Amino acid sequence: MTVLIDYQLATQSTQVPDAAQLERWVAAVLEQHPQESRHEVTIRIVDADESQALNADYRGKDKPTNVLSFPFEAPSGIELPLLGDLVICQNVVAQEAQQQQKPLMQHYAHMVIHGTLHLLGYDHIEDDEAEAMEQLERLLLARFDIPDPYLSETQ
Repeated sequence: MTVLIDYQLATQSTQVPDAAQLERWVAAVLEQHPQESRHEVTIRIVDADESQALNADYRGKDKPTNVLSFPFEAPSGIELPLLGDLVICQNVVAQEAQQQQKPLMQHYAHMVIHGTLHLLGYDHIEDDEAEAMEQLERLLLARFDIPDPYLSETQ
């Protein structure tokens, strides 16, 4: 499967994944969804101020967040391979990784997989939907030898 990542780096931090890592993580999600014909994703890694502005504008929450997902909705009759955009806040991801005592790149993998699942329509508002989404995240992360990210939450 060919995945095209438009990688936008809008942070000065050097503690970010490279394009090849992002591509592998998105491809892992899409391989679980062979019916999906859209394989282009924009991933923009930003600082807290941009994340906070977007989170306020689109979700009404005036604070930065780890990942925002913006599914692409093509106009009627137009077929494009665009799945959507992910905006990942470097500051929040780094802080969460430290607080949760997880390797930073493992947490980035989780955020990319989590966000890509949102682009595909997964959600975690309802308990049953959350469990299904979390189980798929566990399965996908295990492919990269990344432990269950929810384990510490249940202990």
